[in-house]
Amino acid sequence: MKDMTPCLRALEYYRTLDPAYRAPEEIQSDVAYWDKSEPDDTLPGGGMSRHPFLYVGEEDGRIIIVDQGKVLWCYDTGSEAELDDVWMLSNGNILFSHMYWCAEVTPDKKRVFYYKYPKGTESHSLQPVGLDSVLMIINAPVPQVIIMNKHTCEIEYSHDVPYEPGHKTHTQFRRIRMTQDGTFLICYLELGKVVEYDRDFNVLWSVLSTRPWSAFKLHNGNVVVTDEAELKVKEYAPDKTVVWELSASDLPAKYAQTQIFDRPASGPDGPSGLDVEAVGWQSCVRLENGNTVLCSQGSMGRLPQFTEVTRDKEVVWALKNFRDLGPATSIQILSDPGIPEEPGSCQR
Repeated sequence: MKDMTPCLRALEYYRTLDPAYRAPEEIQSDVAYWDKSEPDDTLPGGGMSRHPFLYVGEEDGRIIIVDQGKVLWCYDTGSEAELDDVWMLSNGNILFSHMYWCAEVTPDKKRVFYYKYPKGTESHSLQPVGLDSVLMIINAPVPQVIIMNKHTCEIEYSHDVPYEPGHKTHTQFRRIRMTQDGTFLICYLELGKVVEYDRDFNVLWSVLSTRPWSAFKLHNGNVVVTDEAELKVKEYAPDKTVVWELSASDLPAKYAQTQIFDRPASGPDGPSGLDVEAVGWQSCVRLENGNTVLCSQGSMGRLPQFTEVTRDKEVVWALKNFRDLGPATSIQILSDPGIPEEPGSCQR
């Protein structure tokens, strides 16, 4: 019988490693401007002990594995660019997307894949396709979807993505996912829509959304979309009917707030000037039990990084710990079933 929780098995190897070891390629991530107050232990769910998980935060520059209530492993990529997507594969390796490059490292931090995006382009999302290939969407004057062989860096598939000219490269796309049917689900961040394409880029399905950051298809065919401007998560049936919706306003203010905060803008020399942060969610995952785990930047330590809600919108877990962790953009719950490199197997 196939092991449907291979990442749990892989964690056993991580527990034998020296957590202080830093690989030569690592670049120290400086996030000293985050609020380093003590964790909020009044929130429900048991804090860092509820789930073993892997996550990244786009403003943190650090990949972190949490297991048995503590930080088990981390990998630093520096603070000069965004980290938006990360996967633990069934072999235990970590595949991740940096804004200007992507890589795969082993648990002992040996780099086994590295690809730097062409000059003037960037990418914020990737997905393993088997253990040998990786799917990416490249933000560029002519954006592309590519599937690359990780051993040779040869492109196995590529297709231009329809896009209106004259928009900033940086805000074109955040998340792409291949579905269990081999189709592509793409979030147009700036153009305000989510589109499912076949391999020839015929439109199969689409919905409008103000600023969709992430989307994924469930095993039942429904699509879950997280919109960072609307501060909402919506689950759409194939006929585009909204069958479940969660708004920031549905939750008590200690979990999510609907106002906009000014915050120090990060840079290579630390805080400088002011930036604006919408206090919403960038992505979420749907667990096998039907609960949804939401990822938040946390508004400089004001709000939890992670919030788990039931279908009835009851908060059963909230983690606010900026002493040990940074902001959250993407999470993989390592105890939930699914083969990460089989598209559609995991509900994320």
